[in-house]
Amino acid sequence: MIDMFREVARVKQKLSDEECMEILKNEPRGVLSLIGDDDYPYGMPMNFLYIPEDNAIYFHGGRKGHKIDAIMKNNKASFCTYDSGFRKPGEWSLNIKSVIAFGRIEMIDDMGETERISRLLSYKFTDDEDYIESEIEHDLKRTLCFALKIEHMTGKIVNES
Repeated sequence: MIDMFREVARVKQKLSDEECMEILKNEPRGVLSLIGDDDYPYGMPMNFLYIPEDNAIYFHGGRKGHKIDAIMKNNKASFCTYDSGFRKPGEWSLNIKSVIAFGRIEMIDDMGETERISRLLSYKFTDDEDYIESEIEHDLKRTLCFALKIEHMTGKIVNES
């Protein structure tokens, strides 16, 4: 059987699974890519929550729209995020670590789980309890959470020069 996922071509630039997981744990945003209308790629910036124990990346949003239509048509997706980079002494260009995860999207139907994911995602951005509680009370019924169940993940470091 042929492996359906490609490995990093430049092996010296490949990140370990542990480095990939650290980036997913720490970065706040990335781009979720789906197969959209007329099979055109549809990528959108999203904030996210990575839970290593679930081997999943969680998102939240509204219950209707292009994103939901695309997922319902084809649940295959990829997600890309990258760190803020670093410069080596005396160099102008950034060295950036990026991660791409591939998998299938699963909708979360349980409101208790939706609340849990929404709360954990909120804590990634703020520890303001009053704000979080107010948002959950006000928006939870309109919120849809979904998970990208990771089937393959790859990461690499690149120099932007």
